[in-house]
Amino acid sequence: MITLEQVQEISLSTPSRMVMLVIDGLGGLPHPQTGKTELETAHTPHLDQLAWKGTIGLTDPVFSGITPGSAPGHLGLFGYDPLRFVIGRGVLEAVGINFPVGPGDLCARGNFCTVDKKGLIVDRRAGRLPTSDNARLCQLLSEIKLAGAQVFVEPVKDHRFALVLRGKALSDKLADSDPQREGVAPPAVNPLSPEAAKTAALVNSFVDQARSILANHQPANMLTLRGFSHLPQIPSMQQVYKLKPAAIAVYPMYRGLASLVGMTILPTGGTMEREFSTLKRYFKKYDFFFIHIKGADSAGEDGDFDRKVKVLEAVDAQVPQLIALQPDVIVVCGDHSTPATLKSHSWHPVPLLLYSRYCRPDGMNKFSETNCARGGLGHIPATAVMPLAMANALKLVKFGA
Repeated sequence: MITLEQVQEISLSTPSRMVMLVIDGLGGLPHPQTGKTELETAHTPHLDQLAWKGTIGLTDPVFSGITPGSAPGHLGLFGYDPLRFVIGRGVLEAVGINFPVGPGDLCARGNFCTVDKKGLIVDRRAGRLPTSDNARLCQLLSEIKLAGAQVFVEPVKDHRFALVLRGKALSDKLADSDPQREGVAPPAVNPLSPEAAKTAALVNSFVDQARSILANHQPANMLTLRGFSHLPQIPSMQQVYKLKPAAIAVYPMYRGLASLVGMTILPTGGTMEREFSTLKRYFKKYDFFFIHIKGADSAGEDGDFDRKVKVLEAVDAQVPQLIALQPDVIVVCGDHSTPATLKSHSWHPVPLLLYSRYCRPDGMNKFSETNCARGGLGHIPATAVMPLAMANALKLVKFGA
């Protein structure tokens, strides 16, 4: 596999423009009654037209058989080996809401959840708690005092919040307290190294105090934590690809990740339609755009097959606006599969579409898992997507003599 350092040596700045449309949780599994996936069920004439004129394939976000989180799934698409560059969910959430994360700050992604009288999780997302209720609870939790660390609890969106601890020698070698399933109690935060024992005790003290504060708040009567992390050291897309990149994303975590790899975060109005309006508004000012669409993943996690189909059709309805801008390269992809039948992320390969004037069309006239398995791009690692996009934008020179 080519390294970022090798790509940096052969990349060059050109006027050409690329758009990477990431449909979160894009891949699916067949519905038991129809035998068709969500993408195969959806009416997507504009994506199908791009597939006919371009070329398609499948990606493995991390490695065959590995179910990726959102961060490694996106890092791979941006060309960063997710096994080499490990970025915790916590710092992504904090950076994504513009919290001033400092060196040594310990960040965690939090979920408000619902537990029963036995302390077992019955809803991991507390009914997808309204953000306004989230903010009120975060204010209560911000009053928690810890010996040896300053506590910041910041609302993110819906049931999600960011926990930031500021103190000396705080370790991120901590196990999650989010079991990522229901029917079990949130475990204690355990240290993953001897040096992390003190930090684990601090975090568990926070959780114990939070449990008491939240006990009578329904449906958010408990919380879980995951993705303990510090600010990473990672090269920017400007350095590696010589791009002027920008991100259009509603959810803070994805804005955080884009910011960490050097993208300018553009304003959005909170809807898919406004995301594409933002693209049109700023199209002449940047040469790489990352557009993130969240709805398909949320529907898949809720097990709502029909809603995921509708999200995919809504994305397709926006594609003519994208085509009208005439970018030199269009990539349509996903960070992972989220089949509604599983109600979770999965290890299944993810559909990929690449369109440019330099593509070799592969004769596929439907953007679907079945056709992508037969497409001209083949079955490739997600880290190959950016080099392919760069090549089709004529932004890579010849490698070697």
